[in-house]
Amino acid sequence: MQEITEKSHLKDPITAVAEQSAEKTVLVHLHFGRIKDEESLSEFDLLARSAGAHPVAIITGTRRSPDPGLFIGKGKVDEIRQVLEQTGSALVLINHAITPVQERNLERALKCRVLDRTGLILDIFAQRAHSHEGKLQVELAQLRHLSTRLVRGWTHLERQKGGLGLRGPGETQLETDRRLIGVRIKALRSRLEKVRKRRFERRKSRHKVPVETVSLVGYTNAGKSTLFNRLTGAEVYQADKLFATLDPTMRRLELPNAGRVILADTVGFISHLPHSLVEAFQSTLEEVSGASLLLHVVDIASDRRDENIEQVNEVLAEIEASDVPQILVYNKLDLTGRSPGLERDEQGTIKKVTLSAQTGVGVELLMQAIDEHFSRLRIRQRVLIPVAEGGLRARIFQHFNVVQETMQDNGDWLMVLEGNQADVAWLNRQSDFSSSMAD
Repeated sequence: MQEITEKSHLKDPITAVAEQSAEKTVLVHLHFGRIKDEESLSEFDLLARSAGAHPVAIITGTRRSPDPGLFIGKGKVDEIRQVLEQTGSALVLINHAITPVQERNLERALKCRVLDRTGLILDIFAQRAHSHEGKLQVELAQLRHLSTRLVRGWTHLERQKGGLGLRGPGETQLETDRRLIGVRIKALRSRLEKVRKRRFERRKSRHKVPVETVSLVGYTNAGKSTLFNRLTGAEVYQADKLFATLDPTMRRLELPNAGRVILADTVGFISHLPHSLVEAFQSTLEEVSGASLLLHVVDIASDRRDENIEQVNEVLAEIEASDVPQILVYNKLDLTGRSPGLERDEQGTIKKVTLSAQTGVGVELLMQAIDEHFSRLRIRQRVLIPVAEGGLRARIFQHFNVVQETMQDNGDWLMVLEGNQADVAWLNRQSDFSSSMAD
């Protein structure tokens, strides 16, 4: 079963893969089994265009299992070679993770660059990373990926150094490259460990005067950044492309009853997300696992929304965030004609909100859900603050709802406070005052 689809109608890309503008690209996708995954093919096309490639043809086929040497088989290689000659393309993107040997064999057979799904995602991440930490994480993931793919079709990697002024200690160019990459990986790990420690210290300082954190998670291009901007009034970059934003962004969000929380916009997930990326972005994803509440944003207009939800939950389990409370946010209802609404479980807890971040319809229901979630966790407590602890009293007014305050004859303050469990736990760790549960 074979299929070749011309893609000449696609719009010109904004940026380019491998620093070449509007690079003509041939996409290759194989169906394994009887069921054809057309949605995965559509997502792959969007991935390529998000990277800046210009797909001119899509070649599909069906196999029972990958070919050990070429992944796609000899017949499909001949087919791709003809399309490359007809279209003048110099890059082949394969919508699967292939081995270094398969990649090398394909490049030799096709006489052009071949990039698999992992390499393509890494290229997109390299374009999107802007923060210092993000760039370090992307480079580390790229080097790990490259270290297994140094044996390519380029002969200079296979020759030993030689010639006047070029004679070395007998080390091949390939061995030199591997050694240098190993040194760079070690240096990046060391720098990222320092970044992780600084992030940990910042998290500890936030816990001294605790503020609840709400993290936006979801499949890429589900509208997280649009929703983030709608809730906070921020101006985070948003676009109809995969991984439009990569670096996490945090803003304060004021709730009517529960007070102040921190809202965090995080990187979008995707099916078959390379494990190396999850590992490289572990320090960033710690913000997700350390959150008090997750807003799981779902594209309600997507036919694959159930599969996307499952993919996100798999990544959450991998970063040990599956136990964090979730509210499902069904976004993009303006594309479906549905009405906004919310759903509760048997205990009356809001578990699902339907809205449109683009138009703002239903966003107030999400604010209600967040406010209600934290309000239900609030605790009343009576505390006696010594007169000498004026600084502590000031911080209490910043982060608690002070229901009542009475000054004692000796100048101490008797206060009835309302706060969440983290707030009360922090307050109970402070010294030189007494507390008790309020009626």
